[in-house]
Amino acid sequence: MTASPLPRIAYLVNQYPKVSHSFVRREIQALEDLGFDVLRVAVRGWDGELVDEEDLRERARTRFVLKKGALPLLVATIRTAILSPRRFARALALAFRMSRYSDRPLAIHLVYLAEACTVLGWLQEVHVQHLHAHFGTNPAELAMLIRAMGGPTYSFTVHGPEEFDKPLALHLAEKIRAAAFVVCVSSFGTSQLRRWVELGQWRKIHVVRCGLDESFFDGAPTTAPTGNRLVCVGRLCEQKGQLLLVMAAAELARRGRGFRLVLAGDGEMRGEIEALIAHFGLTDSIRITGWLSSEHVRNEILASRAMVLPSFAEGLPVVIMEAMALRRPVLSTYVAGIPELVRPGQTGWLVPAGDVGQLADAMDTVLSTPDQDLAAMGGLGRDYVVLHHSARSEARKLAAHFREAMSSS
Repeated sequence: MTASPLPRIAYLVNQYPKVSHSFVRREIQALEDLGFDVLRVAVRGWDGELVDEEDLRERARTRFVLKKGALPLLVATIRTAILSPRRFARALALAFRMSRYSDRPLAIHLVYLAEACTVLGWLQEVHVQHLHAHFGTNPAELAMLIRAMGGPTYSFTVHGPEEFDKPLALHLAEKIRAAAFVVCVSSFGTSQLRRWVELGQWRKIHVVRCGLDESFFDGAPTTAPTGNRLVCVGRLCEQKGQLLLVMAAAELARRGRGFRLVLAGDGEMRGEIEALIAHFGLTDSIRITGWLSSEHVRNEILASRAMVLPSFAEGLPVVIMEAMALRRPVLSTYVAGIPELVRPGQTGWLVPAGDVGQLADAMDTVLSTPDQDLAAMGGLGRDYVVLHHSARSEARKLAAHFREAMSSS
């Protein structure tokens, strides 16, 4: 008697693997542990800077759409148009429709169609039964085009904030209507999607949170955090609010409060942030690390008293889960799904986004809170994350949605 084949799905991401997308890797690996055969597909990412060994291994397992240039895309497009002219015409019309109200020109959406033709061939080669895209931006558009050309059912995960910022330009409602189901990483995310579709579509919008590996919970300290070091982990970009954080740190310095602040990450705003640090004379108090491996991020969190993330826009930051799993309280903002993680007075502090005075006051509170109180908050945070953000348990929810979509297709 031969064993039944593993359910075969594909994951589609714009760039994979990526330093800031470790949650995608964890999700895929958890699904494989549950018995799924997962094909990894990314538009780009074969030459990105990686520091994590697991990401390097994932790169070797991923097929990249643009790696061999334009010729394979052209060949796949012509082949699809010849073999399935009606379906191709339907997808072509869809690409034109997606260009309306978009902040990208029609030519880009025609490139997406060519990419979709390429991926469609790969999915058909290995008999993929369902396609899942991460992010409701161009990966979800590719998945919808693939479906229009006779490809498998699809679903996608919405993280935010980009999808929340421009739902009309992204044609988010049409992507939801054509999908088998849609995943949000927070309850806040479901509220944003429900704004754009009719009540009958709400049933297909589900919450599946990003999760952490069980191994991540191992080795978390049981001793109280000490010292005066704070850490902010995240891309150095406008959404994360690091400029405001530097201003708040300058206010602490004016008050005579001693502190050390580590900005763990890199990004397009590094130069501007460094200039502001120098302007306030805080080069001895604030350090920027550049990109770090997962292990080094973990070590920076463990060396801190608490984590500070003064975000202006978010989905649901995985780094907050990581800090809480490591028994570190979190100071963040009342933005998107963050209040679903951080409970003021229990697992951390929340302040209004953009308010430098209240951020400085809260940082002052973190630095003056007794160590044993911080330890109690860290313990509550860890308990919450273990219960609600296990990669394995969240993957089980996602697996159930995949099986339902495949059985009904």
